[in-house]
Amino acid sequence: MFDDKTILITGGTGSFGKKCTQVILERYKPRRLIIFSRDELKQYEMAQDFPKEKYPVIRFFIGDVRDKERLERAFLGVDYIIHAAAMKHVPAAEYNPTEAIKTNIDGARNIINVAADKGVKKVVALSTDKAVNPVNLYGATKLCSDKLFTAANAFTGAGCRFSVVRYGNVLGSRGSVVPFFIKKKAEGVLPITDPRMTRFWISLEDGVDLVLRAFERMHGGEVFVPKLPSMNIMDLAAALAPECKTEVVGIRPGEKLHEAMIPAEDSRHTIDLGDHFIILPDSAFWDHPLRGKVGTPVPEGFEYNSRDNDQWVSVEEMRAMLKSQGFDV
Repeated sequence: MFDDKTILITGGTGSFGKKCTQVILERYKPRRLIIFSRDELKQYEMAQDFPKEKYPVIRFFIGDVRDKERLERAFLGVDYIIHAAAMKHVPAAEYNPTEAIKTNIDGARNIINVAADKGVKKVVALSTDKAVNPVNLYGATKLCSDKLFTAANAFTGAGCRFSVVRYGNVLGSRGSVVPFFIKKKAEGVLPITDPRMTRFWISLEDGVDLVLRAFERMHGGEVFVPKLPSMNIMDLAAALAPECKTEVVGIRPGEKLHEAMIPAEDSRHTIDLGDHFIILPDSAFWDHPLRGKVGTPVPEGFEYNSRDNDQWVSVEEMRAMLKSQGFDV
């Protein structure tokens, strides 16, 4: 569906954006692929990996999702948008709350309004497990963003459809615990926040696949949630650096012991489709076309969290995954 189409990726120079760019160029023949981000150095570096001579369809567009006027220019002629731009660092968002709000909430609002005005066909926004029952500002801003994107289908008209993809920790992404632990290996001690801690894990490739498939599956208003394995933080440490000691340093402000991707309150409008869940919009303004037509409704009170998950990654499996990602473990 991306052949001869124009696709724009906000935050396109991040880990997800670069992998998504690679996958799209390998699988499809887009008319244009626009990398929209605010960091000129990262754009320059990414352009070295995707030179114009080999990839003439790529355009690098400097801009900020906070800047509606710039989005109005960038979205001209765009068919599909993948919204990956966000202020993601939990401590930075706690210390700079208004900046996180400007990017994650005001930026989402700008994308919705400009996409609808410029005739964009579909928008898929990336979310996070931290948006579920949030305990930090980053999670709260992403929950608000999710609500904006799902509600947009009711008030922007039928021309543009909006959906959300929510998943857990991305293996090896910048700022994740994996590169942090690998850096700490040289010191011989890995700092552990709490030995009970669990997280959902997804590879970068699987995250990209999930987002691209959402464009084919979406009707508008859905939150797509993949079924992912969990892993305990101590097992992750053993997979990355079995030779290192561990030191418990305590849980950080704004951090949970376990993450959830579907809260119990959303179980009433969540359906199970085998390899993933869909949270249907809880709206009085329109009846979603999938409601009662596909999938199996989950039991009332069902919560999908990393502690009670029935899928787990073993130490050996994680080591294999890390090696396939190019990590030296």
